[in-house]
Amino acid sequence: MTLLAAETLPETLAPHAVSFPYLASLAVTTRRLAIAGIFNAGSGHPGGSLSSADLLAALYGAELYIPGGDATNPVRDRFVLSKGHAAPALYGIWAAMGWLSPEEAVTLRHRDSRCQGHPHVLDLPLSEASTGSLGQGFSVAIGMALGTRMKGLSSRAYALLGDGELQEGEVWEGAMFAAHHDLSNLLAVIDYNKLQSDDLNANICGLEPLASKWRAFGWHAIEIDGHDLPEIIGAFAAASRVTDRPTVVIAHTVKGKGVPYMENEAPWHGSVKLTRDQASEALLALGVAADRLEDWIHGRIA
Repeated sequence: MTLLAAETLPETLAPHAVSFPYLASLAVTTRRLAIAGIFNAGSGHPGGSLSSADLLAALYGAELYIPGGDATNPVRDRFVLSKGHAAPALYGIWAAMGWLSPEEAVTLRHRDSRCQGHPHVLDLPLSEASTGSLGQGFSVAIGMALGTRMKGLSSRAYALLGDGELQEGEVWEGAMFAAHHDLSNLLAVIDYNKLQSDDLNANICGLEPLASKWRAFGWHAIEIDGHDLPEIIGAFAAASRVTDRPTVVIAHTVKGKGVPYMENEAPWHGSVKLTRDQASEALLALGVAADRLEDWIHGRIA
């Protein structure tokens, strides 16, 4: 089994030659397609999809190693979207990379579509795990890191978590387990946009001091601006040099990043229905020309 458009892929994907303009273009395309998918679905989670786009662009555009685009190659890196409700952004980055058609990426939640509201491992080769029940994807990634190490492979496992997700006890059980086993081939990235479904994290169940908590659990912790691509890539590089413990990157982000009326507004977490006017306003804010709005809404981005 190969990636969805393997013939378009380079022989390897790895953090060797980083083009920040390229990564920025991936992030913009990811955000646009996420908005289009949510509009076409009539529901979805825009806030966390938009806040995580730069992180996904850096991961897929520069960091993950997938030899020959083969989604079953045992030496590949594994990525688990633990915050599975950000699936619109996941499908968006796959389409931006050429692994999924943009037209399919915007069929989010449609009957018989492979792009369901949360990633489904049996539908799409790139889905390493079916996620959505918060905390579980992180645990799956931990198991992948331990399993590949037991097999003597050099693969790394990556998990993207939401900050509201950190209120799940399973996350901290996993953090304790990963540190106990010195899983230096594990990298957790937290999309720390400070908002969850109903309100600020701080008003529901405060997370601070977040970095200190992870360090107390035995992790190497790095804090960055989650929209600054050089900082993101630098943090990934720093994590690769840590050989005695797992690393967590706490990426400070903006909920709804790139769409002014959504930014830092909890109601846009999800499950929301975008009107055509709202979708158009969002796409215009993301740099789509007015005469191309209809094309982007339908995934016709060429």
